[in-house]
Amino acid sequence: MAIRQRTWRNVDGERIEGTWRHAFIRNGGNYFLTDLLIYADGMVDCWGLETLEGFAGKLASGWVATDLPEGAKASAHHLASWKFAEPKSWLTPEMLLGEVRDDIDNLNGRPDSTRRCLAAVDAFRQQPTEVNRTAVREAYEAIPGHLRRYALGDMDRKDFPLRVIVNGPGNQIELWNGKTVDVTEEMHASALEYFAEREQLRKQHETKSPADGPTEPVESSIHLNQVVFPRGWPENPGTHVLRNEFPAPIVMGSRTYPTVAHAHWALAVADEHRQAEVLSAERPYDAQKLAENSTLRDDWPQVRVAVMARLLRAKFQQHPEFAETLMATGATRLIYTEVGSSFWGQRGLEGQNWMGRLLELTRSELVAAELDILQ
Repeated sequence: MAIRQRTWRNVDGERIEGTWRHAFIRNGGNYFLTDLLIYADGMVDCWGLETLEGFAGKLASGWVATDLPEGAKASAHHLASWKFAEPKSWLTPEMLLGEVRDDIDNLNGRPDSTRRCLAAVDAFRQQPTEVNRTAVREAYEAIPGHLRRYALGDMDRKDFPLRVIVNGPGNQIELWNGKTVDVTEEMHASALEYFAEREQLRKQHETKSPADGPTEPVESSIHLNQVVFPRGWPENPGTHVLRNEFPAPIVMGSRTYPTVAHAHWALAVADEHRQAEVLSAERPYDAQKLAENSTLRDDWPQVRVAVMARLLRAKFQQHPEFAETLMATGATRLIYTEVGSSFWGQRGLEGQNWMGRLLELTRSELVAAELDILQ
């Protein structure tokens, strides 16, 4: 059971999701450690794209190798080369093919062999007929042999309850010590009870709410779009007051900044005289253009988030009416649009939305202060 990593390939502009794992390719009598790439459309790249049927043929021929002979030469390209000494391979071709089939199912959001087997058990519990038991047995045998013991995720019992259901009363099953035991009616009833308890626990888990509240915000996200008002800001600006360019003067030290945007760009500039020009710019847009044509502080990439966090705290502490607007957004996600900056803003799927994150942090601090829960 290998550790999987995600990958993808593009086909006619469409992203085909995939996963990869290590494997050996036998070529010219030598063995090469490489990446076996498995894709959601059923294609497998083993030094060339193959269908699942073609991949099975590569396994059968030994091109994709699971048998590693003593003394054979092997290498990992540009990394190392060696000879096998007392090699031990954990997989047969059938096991590896079963894992790849499961990978393709998982990539497509379909039940893999283990989940299909557990679904067959549920059907048997509802109607315990021999026809349904046969379906469980076939589904169990379709799980790659080395993965069957993990099917229940129970490292104490492993797949023992499952094998009891598969074989049924009056038949024998093999224990892990190699001994066999007859399946009794009591053992069978106990296995059915085991699966009933699993189902109950699963339902409890699905309906259980996290102790600290929902993982995602309950409300829809709010987009704080970058909008230009040629005739000035509207009389009732709503959430536009949360924008950095909204006229909300803030006092920091001995200076008064017309907007958070003015403060941000002034503090980013290295030269003090240039800072004054940025501060006196007529519009936030003009302040930004002056800063873009100036030399910024050497440490600006390291300090900009901390500076912005402090500016936002000042803005909403000095303008309580805007703080009310921010807190009224509840616990929803705030998505800030910032043209030209994928760091501060987000547009579509692109951007880190640091402004939105900092506004959410500031909102949390304001709520905490109002509730007085940190005193």
